[in-house]
Amino acid sequence: MSFSWPWALLALLVIPLVFAVWWLTRRRRRRAVVRVTSLALVRTAVPGRSRWRRRIPVALLTLGLAVLAVGAARPQATVPVPSSSATIMLALDVSGSMCSTDVKPNRITAAEQATSAFVKSQTGGPRIGLVAFASTAVVLVPPSADTKQLISAVDGLTTSFGTAIGEGILTSLDAIAQIDPSVAPTGATASRSRGAGYANDVIVVLTDGSNNRGVDPQTAAKQAASRGVRVFTIGYGTDNPAPLACSSAQYGGFSGFGGAGAGFGGRFGGGNPFDADFDALRQISRTTGGTFYRAQDAAQLSQTLAKLPAAFTIVRKHIDLASWFAVGGGLLIAAAVALSLWWNRTQRVPAPATSADH
Repeated sequence: MSFSWPWALLALLVIPLVFAVWWLTRRRRRRAVVRVTSLALVRTAVPGRSRWRRRIPVALLTLGLAVLAVGAARPQATVPVPSSSATIMLALDVSGSMCSTDVKPNRITAAEQATSAFVKSQTGGPRIGLVAFASTAVVLVPPSADTKQLISAVDGLTTSFGTAIGEGILTSLDAIAQIDPSVAPTGATASRSRGAGYANDVIVVLTDGSNNRGVDPQTAAKQAASRGVRVFTIGYGTDNPAPLACSSAQYGGFSGFGGAGAGFGGRFGGGNPFDADFDALRQISRTTGGTFYRAQDAAQLSQTLAKLPAAFTIVRKHIDLASWFAVGGGLLIAAAVALSLWWNRTQRVPAPATSADH
């Protein structure tokens, strides 16, 4: 729990004052002793009152004042709440290493199949957009509910040189800003208030490499965090070297690498020339409030994408609890006053009889 006005907690100092007043009142009562002719008469007229019952009103009053003082500091609780996730931007790595055959038949084909299945599973749900990045990033499909258009774009992915993860994040942010006015574009200054929580938009970055082009991914992650947009990262592929081979449809900007569909294994000596930086992906997710996932094969990738919506729909927001503290403190004080008046009414001592009354 946090406080918007922590200085208001100084109001708790009123509690020792209440105890001081209570102590002085009791001391005066002890001095003002009424002498009566018959002690038995007093015991008969005054019902027994245990010590603990005398202290209940004071305890309730003290507790009520403490609750009100804490409420004056505007306490806030961070709680998980459901989110509609209005937009999901899929940023897919289409660098040359996506032709690696360590994931059968190769990484890009398995990624296309898993992504298409994910898009189909979200039909009728949030809008989905598609960004592809290699040496730069481009929006293939802006956020849309058109499942056929998205699947067609996924099936038409082609590879190219470079891995610009940071550019993929920034391009995804701008695509979100086009349809969500609460998210500022990357060229504008953005600062989301602490109590606003996360935006109803997320970015999913799927990559098998490390950033070697464009803006630094951490710089891009900070821009996403300042807009409340979470970035979920998926580290894709195994650590085992494997030949690179793409079909003619997947062959992109690799001039001089032989004929289309001939494969790239001979050129790279049967190894993967790109080293993955999964630690950087973890840091991106931590910075933005997202989650990092590891997918080493097609089955793990499909499982990861399938469970992502559950992560999207749980966000943490700051709830103001001041009104609850005010109500609770008021009820405690009212109970203290009511009990005090009731018990004092039932314990009034009648005046002792005099000789004139007989």
